[in-house]
Amino acid sequence: MAEIVFAVAGKVSEYLVAPIGRQLGYLFCYRSHAEKLSNQVQKLRTARNDQQITVDEATIKGDEIRPTVREWLNQVDQITGEAEAFVLMTDDQNMSCLNGWCPNLILRYQLGKEAYKKAQVIDGIQTDRNFPDGISYSVLPRSATFKGYECFQSRDSTLNDIMDALRDDKTKMIGVCGMGGLGKTMLVKQVAQQAKQQDLFTTNIYIDVSWTRDSKKDEEGIAKIQQKISEMLGYQFKGKDESTRADELKQRLQKKKEQEKENQPEKEKILIILDDIWKEINLEKVGIPFKDDQAICKLVVVSRDENRLRKAMGARKCFPIQPLHAEEDWHLLKNIAGDSVEGDQLRPIAIKVLDECGGLPIAIVTIATTLKDETAAIWKNALDELRSCAPTNIIGMEENVYSCLEWSYNHLKGNEVKSLFLLCGCLSYYGDISMGQMLRYATGMNFFYRIDSLEGTINKLVTSLKTLKASSLLLDGTEDDGDGSGVGASRLLFMDGDHKSVRMHDLVRDVARIIASKDPHLFKVVEDVPSNQDWTEIEDESKFISLYCKAVHDPPPRLVCPELQFFILHSNSGAYLNTIPNTFFEGMSQLKVLALFGMYFPTLPSTLRSLANLRTLNLDRCKLGDMAIIGELKKLQVLSMVGSDIQQLPREMMQLTNLRLLDLNYCEELKVIPRDILSRLSRLECLFMKSSFFEWAVDEVCDGDSNACLLELNNLYSLRTIEVKISNTELVLKADMFDHNLTSYAVFIGSFDRLPETYEESRMLHLKGGDESLLSRDGIRKLLRTTEDMLLWGLEVCSRPIPVRSFDNLKTLVVRECHGLKILFLLSMGRDLPQLEEMIIQSCIEMQQIMEEDGYVGINLQLLFPKLRSLELLYLPKLVNFGYFSSKMETTSEAMCS
Repeated sequence: MAEIVFAVAGKVSEYLVAPIGRQLGYLFCYRSHAEKLSNQVQKLRTARNDQQITVDEATIKGDEIRPTVREWLNQVDQITGEAEAFVLMTDDQNMSCLNGWCPNLILRYQLGKEAYKKAQVIDGIQTDRNFPDGISYSVLPRSATFKGYECFQSRDSTLNDIMDALRDDKTKMIGVCGMGGLGKTMLVKQVAQQAKQQDLFTTNIYIDVSWTRDSKKDEEGIAKIQQKISEMLGYQFKGKDESTRADELKQRLQKKKEQEKENQPEKEKILIILDDIWKEINLEKVGIPFKDDQAICKLVVVSRDENRLRKAMGARKCFPIQPLHAEEDWHLLKNIAGDSVEGDQLRPIAIKVLDECGGLPIAIVTIATTLKDETAAIWKNALDELRSCAPTNIIGMEENVYSCLEWSYNHLKGNEVKSLFLLCGCLSYYGDISMGQMLRYATGMNFFYRIDSLEGTINKLVTSLKTLKASSLLLDGTEDDGDGSGVGASRLLFMDGDHKSVRMHDLVRDVARIIASKDPHLFKVVEDVPSNQDWTEIEDESKFISLYCKAVHDPPPRLVCPELQFFILHSNSGAYLNTIPNTFFEGMSQLKVLALFGMYFPTLPSTLRSLANLRTLNLDRCKLGDMAIIGELKKLQVLSMVGSDIQQLPREMMQLTNLRLLDLNYCEELKVIPRDILSRLSRLECLFMKSSFFEWAVDEVCDGDSNACLLELNNLYSLRTIEVKISNTELVLKADMFDHNLTSYAVFIGSFDRLPETYEESRMLHLKGGDESLLSRDGIRKLLRTTEDMLLWGLEVCSRPIPVRSFDNLKTLVVRECHGLKILFLLSMGRDLPQLEEMIIQSCIEMQQIMEEDGYVGINLQLLFPKLRSLELLYLPKLVNFGYFSSKMETTSEAMCS
């Protein structure tokens, strides 16, 4: 009986005493509840800001942000705004009554209870910051599906048949086949576009698998497919090895049963396109369950060989692509070459030229582009030359395709353009070629020898590549930075969307390599370096050699190539290639470009000093030790060490007075740059130091052992582009730098934990921490006159408006956590922001007005800010007026504004 009584008493205590204790806690601990809430708000805001950085990076890349992430950010904005306003209110409340003689128990209880509840909500939101499918997902670029696609009756019927097959639930794999140059890639990209428009799939994934040409790249290629699919699905692999990831991917692509059980309104469906298959891909190793009825994905496989698709890959339905019909190829020729081909004199010759193209779009386009608006005599000469071209047997290529492409190359105007075409062919390893990479090599080879500045070289490079694109021998790239070799250089120097990278059709690349292998060019490309005893096969009279090393090899003592001017050696094994012998470069006195990737150099080879003509040296991703010998390379104009582990620059670099471009991006171990090295590089035009050296010395410290100081930058009178982070804002206050006319820059001043990977503008100034006196420094004020993208984060500012005089070029303004700021700027200053397109004001708790009229009444804000299209106002609890902004802006967010 007693046990029952105690049990009942225990339950009574549980249900009565504990709640009573909590209620009393609201009353007597209201202040501690409020303090705890304030601390939690601060932590949540920090987490939100960190998450926003990741979201911004994904948005810049063109990814779509997942709805769950957007909802979480909105919840954070709402609760932090409410909580912050609540905490401010508690500070202002009078907690006593009866003229201070008695505590206001009711108010204390209410405030304590409300603070506790809000803290509980914040705990829940913090827990919800878990996005197993990632924060974003990639979408197939719209330009990649529309650009270049021509509608023909024969193609449309095939396209419709493929779309019908995709709608058939019983069909899991579809094949598309046909000879090279028929436009298979354009067709399947159009399939992806139509599938997207018709909502057949929730995710479209296009993957170029041209690496299957090389039988030695299976493991690397399968890993790339797995990674691409996971990125598009926003999925993070847990395992590291291929088989574990295959199991994870297979499970991810088998969600049909789970979707049916959960009655999901929008069931996930995935389209995977594998383009340019040269040999069987083991889909089981990849983790694609193409035979499973429960799989949520369908597969489109593309190859030149129908048997490969049917027998090796298992495609039950295959759609062959045929050459264009007579009416269709004439329409394409006329569309490009112009109506003049309809003339009585020209038409019969044009028809014969068309016959030489064999109905292949790639041949027709290149020929028609070159002959556009030309006379009948030139068309006749072209016909004679096409007929006289020596047939060349290339696997997977029709003879007439080679003839047409070689003819187009021969009729390029200028040796500079021809040299770039051949260089692109040798650099195109089944992917994009970064513009930064092209710049380094073109500068080193002195293709534009009449031009004496890097800025002029860039302009000439862009113009020449446009000529190749206009000749249909080169395509716009699909990636921001190509193979990544041009990290830094291509980011700021080539901001135009069409100028970030280029690529070649595989047939064009094959023709370029054949032409380049012949005298007088003598290019040689080896895509897997042979073992040590076979290196002698590489030795010859070649002028250009590009070697890719998959496994780790020991190079021979020397490579005998006396005419060699251009040498690239890649180590793609993930491990550093064994160090190159000291005698390796003997007899290479003509070398102008040397690019070594992923090598190990305790000391640079002593025979480097014999490379008196070297103009470009690339040591990206290398493990570097003693580099003193580099000072003897007096003609060096480009030096790149992106991602290397170098810790100290050698003093001998002072002797590199001809250096134009120095790229130290992502040299995270770099701690020492001796004083006066930078200031001696008098011809330097481009300096890249992102995520690299940041231990700048105080200017007053002048001893020989000190690090470089910021004032040294003022001695670089030729400097036009810089990418740099300066962590200590006090150094900026003590030194007026950036005293020259920079044309592009990304300057980060303050305690930034992470920097953006990509940029929207070519002139960026981001400030974090410090006070508003930063804006008054002469060097910073000079930058502000040209800045296009400005971030002010956590600046200690007075309540007065930010001085925005002469911000003539500013397009994006972001102000974040400047808590002392009450008014952003005066209406009279708005005239100094004519280019402003986007404005984001976030977490400025004292902000009351974006603009104060200061006597200007009736001003039309649409006229004052004619280009403003986006205004985002987030967590501004004291903001009282912003109604004067136009409602015609694309996006206006007013979260947590009074």
